[in-house]
Amino acid sequence: MSDVFVHPSAVVDDGADIGPGTKVWHFVHVSGGAKIGKNCVLGQNVYVGNKVVIGNNVKIQNNVSVYDNVTLEDDVFCGPSMVFTNDLTPRAAFPKNGEFIDTIVRKGATIGANATIICGVELGEHCFIGAGTVITKDVPAHALVVGNPARQIGWSCLCGKRLVERRPITCEGCGRTYSLHYNTMAVEPE
Repeated sequence: MSDVFVHPSAVVDDGADIGPGTKVWHFVHVSGGAKIGKNCVLGQNVYVGNKVVIGNNVKIQNNVSVYDNVTLEDDVFCGPSMVFTNDLTPRAAFPKNGEFIDTIVRKGATIGANATIICGVELGEHCFIGAGTVITKDVPAHALVVGNPARQIGWSCLCGKRLVERRPITCEGCGRTYSLHYNTMAVEPE
């Protein structure tokens, strides 16, 4: 774990694999089986389970628990106090004995503060989950979703700006151009 910053109040269990340039802040607990990429930031009071894979350049804000069977690909942003689950039928009297349901968050996705991600879903590349949103089903790449339950209200650019659906579909923030075919948004080659 060379070139990794671990705050003195953090607990990193033996066996955790943390990439260079990653910062582990106050009161974080990283379990021994966790795999975390390079240049990540784990904010105050984050928990990372044993069966978690986190890619490179991932930002996890304060008070987020990343439970077993969650995968975060590169460049994912998890807002403050957002929630992952890994069990659809939790009962204290009937433990699952490590048999949890997978959740995959694809490259570049953003999850807003206080959002809840019900397990068993896939969040598409560069999708944008609004603050407080409850996700109960898969989210397409570049989709902008809000509400409880989540509903799609538009599309999101690679840079995070909301795309205006007029032809051509061009981001007003960065100028990238997109095409929309059969409810699938794709960035046009430069």
